[in-house]
Amino acid sequence: MTTRLTVAQALVRFLAAQYTERDGVRQRLISATWGIFGHGNVAGLGQALVEYGDEMPFHQGRNEQSMVHAAVGYARQSNRLSTHAVTTSIGPGATNLVTGAALATINHLPVLLLPGDIFATRVADPVLQQLEVPYAGDISVNDSLRPVSKYFDRVTRPEALIPAALQAMRVLTDPVETGAVTLALPQDVQAEAYDWPEEFFAERAWVVRRPGADPTELAEAVQAIREAQRPLVIAGGGVHHSRAEEALEEFARATGIPVASTQAGKGSLRHDHPQDVGGVGHTGTATANELARQADLVIGVGTRYTDFTTASGTLFEQRGVRFLNLNIAPYDGHKLAGQPLVADARSGLTELTEALQLHTHRVSGTYIDEYSLDKERWEQRVDACFEADEPDIRPTQPQVLGALDALVDESDVVINAAGSLPGDLHKLWRARSRDQYHLEYGYSCMGYEIPAAIGVKMAAPERNVWALVGDGTYLMMPTEIVTAVQEGIAIKLLLIQNHGYASIGGLSETVGGERFGTAYRYQSDDGTYTGAPLPVDLAANAASLGMRVLRAKTVRDLRAALAEARAADTPTCVYVETETADTVSGPPPAQAWWDVPVAETATRPSAVKARELYERHVSTRRRHL
Repeated sequence: MTTRLTVAQALVRFLAAQYTERDGVRQRLISATWGIFGHGNVAGLGQALVEYGDEMPFHQGRNEQSMVHAAVGYARQSNRLSTHAVTTSIGPGATNLVTGAALATINHLPVLLLPGDIFATRVADPVLQQLEVPYAGDISVNDSLRPVSKYFDRVTRPEALIPAALQAMRVLTDPVETGAVTLALPQDVQAEAYDWPEEFFAERAWVVRRPGADPTELAEAVQAIREAQRPLVIAGGGVHHSRAEEALEEFARATGIPVASTQAGKGSLRHDHPQDVGGVGHTGTATANELARQADLVIGVGTRYTDFTTASGTLFEQRGVRFLNLNIAPYDGHKLAGQPLVADARSGLTELTEALQLHTHRVSGTYIDEYSLDKERWEQRVDACFEADEPDIRPTQPQVLGALDALVDESDVVINAAGSLPGDLHKLWRARSRDQYHLEYGYSCMGYEIPAAIGVKMAAPERNVWALVGDGTYLMMPTEIVTAVQEGIAIKLLLIQNHGYASIGGLSETVGGERFGTAYRYQSDDGTYTGAPLPVDLAANAASLGMRVLRAKTVRDLRAALAEARAADTPTCVYVETETADTVSGPPPAQAWWDVPVAETATRPSAVKARELYERHVSTRRRHL
């Protein structure tokens, strides 16, 4: 039996019949499609989505990159078991996908990209927006998506859709390989009809695996833990992807081993869990980083050890320190010359706990007392940063976070990605649930927060979802506010105005750049941006896009505005201007180094001094072999 459909119609019907299954739970793999239509997809996928609108929900976007961010936010909140597709026209619509695709792939989050493409038959050549490449006739701008996709195919014949679509689903549901998947669809092929076998449209459930550990690797891991005197767990995003939080809690409770977390892994344990010692690395806590410096065994669970986590190779100082890497991906399991334990995070932790309990293994009481006291001291520093003795003055950024921290409960989700906020949040935020803390820090992409909040709210409509955004990030991509308003998606936007790129400004100062080009101010006579602040009213801009806006001038105003926004059932923005670190004390400084190379030769004193400090830090770097 066959059914005659266009390629686009067949693809929509196929996607509507794809499911994931893990732990006996089944759900739609592609639950909706985002799109902006142009000549490259309007007559193909556009018509197909009209034809089968009852099978495939559609959402209208404003920017192609932000549509990918929304899909990624949805996928992360859905534990990578469900995601969205994104369709664009050819040309700039397709190339706008590249940043979002890179973000998805770096963070191992699934999203399906369906850009239109030039004519496969070459009857219209060059077509509008076509990139002509003299040395290759089969290249289009969509090829820019190859290096940022985990799977890429160009469907130049109708029958080629069948293997391409099946391979795309395989990669999207593979916990090791998942990321952005691209099926480039020439606009003539999209509209071409073919007799499709009915089996192509049958329901398929793609099982998301939970592989256990190899017995030999498991035995070696148990021995390594039993021999360690000062072990430390570093929980990464893989803990959340695997839903391994309870397994990690049981492991930590049974062994007494402290647990630090990366940006992606924060919330693996609640902030008040006895074994939780906070963020680790450049933006981490003093407690976690001191434990890392003295650790003789580092147990990485679902982490890929970025340079922020390792303090660019300077954090793990202990002579003879060893690494035990529990990771579903062999590539990450072997990092830092570590001892691999290749397994699903939940399966591996469960097996480790059971094996260690046979030996009633637990770290020493002295070690537990030491990190418990340090944890308590750090919490006192957090309290001091959050505290606002004078409620009628303008807040600092940590005081803004403190006001939000005092309001939310475990049902709230806090989203951020770039600027100075990730550092403050990693050190200070008190995560109350496994998915409250949503930091995209693999790509640290400005503009992610608002569309991601939309995706998270779609996946969890019962939750309060906060997008924490600085002025720099807001100016990058505010347009999906219109989408939230259009679809009645009641996200909360906390918009913090500090008149520039605060994070890079601070970094610039430490590396001899003197904050050049990082302030949002008028130019002075010398050509630098050191004049008066720009008269930009971001609150008015958000309101012009249809969002309800609450302005807060003081700490007292802020507390009231946040409470009002949290109770709102429409998209609501809280706008606040903060004091800068130049005038008041800010958050605790970085507790570990990060390698940003400094000019080797310079005449300006700031750069000369920065280079001297840089060379001292570089001299402490280690290669763990």
